Amino acid sequence: MTLGEIIAVLERTPGVLRALLGGLDENWTHHGYGAETFSPYNVVGHLIIGERTDWIPRARIILEHGESLRFDPFDHRATIEPDDGPPLADLLDEFASLRASNLDTLRGMNLTKPDFERRGIHPALGPVTLGELLHTWACHDLHHLAQIAKGVAHQGGDGVGPWHEYIGILTAPPHPA
Repeated sequence: MTLGEIIAVLERTPGVLRALLGGLDENWTHHGYGAETFSPYNVVGHLIIGERTDWIPRARIILEHGESLRFDPFDHRATIEPDDGPPLADLLDEFASLRASNLDTLRGMNLTKPDFERRGIHPALGPVTLGELLHTWACHDLHHLAQIAKGVAHQGGDGVGPWHEYIGILTAPPHPA
């Protein structure tokens, strides 16, 4: 994929989140779908932390330091909890603002095709390219959008009665955050 194609996915995520979660009651958004799973609220909190500390900072490390500076570790369970955090509507606004700013920053990097091959060092995975990081950012969004859909569906799952076996999102085994 080109940078434009990656950005096309990334710039849609805030709108998808708002369309799916905006205005829903907490009964739909504040509960996970199994033990140790993120609620939709938690996923938005996790995406915000990623926008602050993961994607653009790591891209800058690759461009400015290459393999001479290892990425800071990222806590894959990092999130914002509903009991401690602001209303979901505020999180959706914050995520949209952070994402817009990060995409402006990404566009301003004026990346070329050779830049996609530049390498950095991931603390657990070892050498990675900027292209792999950017592709992962887009796939990470899609993974968490699916997770949000699963979380919301699970809250209404008991109400589907005999159709439960036909609704795959309800019968698949829980997937950790």
